[in-house]
Amino acid sequence: MSEQPPTTAPEPAGAPAPEAIRFFGTTWLDRDNGYWLRRVGVSVGSLAAAAAAVLVLRFGVEGVALSDNGGFVNGLLTAAIVVCSMMCVRRTWKLLTEGRDQLTGWMAEDKSLGAVWLIGGAGSLLAYFARSLVEAPGEAVKRAAHERAVAQHVKRQAGRSGRPDAKAPGRGKRKK
Repeated sequence: MSEQPPTTAPEPAGAPAPEAIRFFGTTWLDRDNGYWLRRVGVSVGSLAAAAAAVLVLRFGVEGVALSDNGGFVNGLLTAAIVVCSMMCVRRTWKLLTEGRDQLTGWMAEDKSLGAVWLIGGAGSLLAYFARSLVEAPGEAVKRAAHERAVAQHVKRQAGRSGRPDAKAPGRGKRKK
């Protein structure tokens, strides 16, 4: 899988600076200065963190299983973990591909669903891992925002280039 870095036109003077992404800074823009090494590191790190989260969840499930509450409680706990993980995968994927502004409904809740995000944290880390195989997580959102900002900047500059200076003769204040 050999992806070519996107060809970016040289940015005009005074153009807005790109936003930094955690672990990548602004290297995602031209995919230089260790971008690929960082992508590998983020992939490996998120996969290792997901494995650790699954291990912690396994200890919790085994603890409940040792309490001899019965198969129903064990099944209910397993179903809760699966549902929470699936919710986290969906939310994280949408967050990384479309941005925080596009989160609506239950996905936009941060504090009231904190327990769900905690239980489903392994799913969130797995979504982060999967996204890091494609690009720097969140890169598509940041790239689109940066390209919009640069296009607006170029448009503003083009609109000004044809206008005479406001201080030009005959353009002063009106006298009363």
